[in-house]
Amino acid sequence: MSIENDVLEIGRQAREASAAMARANTDAKNKALLETARLIREQRAALRAANQADLDQAKANGLELALLDRLALSDKAIDTMAEGLEQIAQLPDPIGEMTDLKNRPSGIQVGKMRVPLGVIGIIYEARPNVTVDAAGLCIKSGNSTILRGGSEAFRCNQALAKLVAQGLEAAGLPAAAVQVIDTTDRAAVGALITMTQYVDVIVPRGGKGLIERISREAKVPVIKHLDGICHVFIDESADLEKAIAIADNAKTHRYGTCNTMETLLIHQHLAKPVLTALGKIYADKGVEVRGCGRTCALLPTAKAAIEEDWSTEYLAPILSIKVVDSLDQAIAHINRYSSQHTDSIVTENHSHAMRFIREVDSASVMINASTRFADGFEYGLGAEIGISTDKIHARGPVGLEGLTSQKWVVFGHGEIRQ
Repeated sequence: MSIENDVLEIGRQAREASAAMARANTDAKNKALLETARLIREQRAALRAANQADLDQAKANGLELALLDRLALSDKAIDTMAEGLEQIAQLPDPIGEMTDLKNRPSGIQVGKMRVPLGVIGIIYEARPNVTVDAAGLCIKSGNSTILRGGSEAFRCNQALAKLVAQGLEAAGLPAAAVQVIDTTDRAAVGALITMTQYVDVIVPRGGKGLIERISREAKVPVIKHLDGICHVFIDESADLEKAIAIADNAKTHRYGTCNTMETLLIHQHLAKPVLTALGKIYADKGVEVRGCGRTCALLPTAKAAIEEDWSTEYLAPILSIKVVDSLDQAIAHINRYSSQHTDSIVTENHSHAMRFIREVDSASVMINASTRFADGFEYGLGAEIGISTDKIHARGPVGLEGLTSQKWVVFGHGEIRQ
């Protein structure tokens, strides 16, 4: 069979499984999640071995450091995957929830009921944890899913898929509800994103090039974000201790994630003490600073930033810094250069904080917190299927509710329209 036919058969199986998942009760879905979590912990050594084989191959192929960081599966990452499934099992089941019930003058009662989207295709690069996060959220939300991971994580993704299938079968649910495409051929992606008869939504997770390709070529609706150009603004009323800790964590906690700070904005009144403290921290951690003229004057180790730096997602130990005159200038800069992913203000001024969260047009806007918190796990969603910077249907970390839709329901007692 051709790759296109193989993917078509996977889609047919996924559509068939989606009907069973839509009617599955909460206990069965939770059992599948908890059994998969148990198996992940039990099979830790096998998962680490598969991941190490992927890492060795990726290093031999010259994979860049940011992607190697995403690919690595530590013991902590394995525990986090299992814990994420357990958290999802504890969350309320959204399916079947009825809201906004209203009695109409005609006698009918009208409301909305939450239902699964159906079949969700997920395309991602070098992140084996996505296999489990996506599977868990799709199971709990009553969807089936087709996963196409990057070639870099092929062995680990296949190992995880087998554990998910075992968890589903243990709960009496179809193993085809979660399928991982077992080829690295790019033709499989083209087939998946145009398979409108079987796939309802595509979620791409990866580099800007991948997401741009999916957005351009997909015939299936796409939930996406292109990149993560995240900002922290240190306001003139910021607490210095908080500001330094947040600016350090937002950049250096991990370099290769979409919620890592790429541009730091500092109010001119605090520029000297903040840059003095952070300059040493960043230098000690090997972070290259690219700054505006005022930044370079206060921090001689900084390189002069060019226009392109303000709109670059580095995914590396590189940071652009700009000294601004006011809150207005900070907001204007963010709304011009931000990718509308995550932006944060550090301030003790309540009115400034409220202005920032009202006027910054991003999916997540924060007050006195690191941008690294923009994550489904940290938001209490158990995990996330991805992060959306779109404004229709789902925005920010996409959890259970983002994988559902609503349909109108009407209750009558024999009423007819006059």
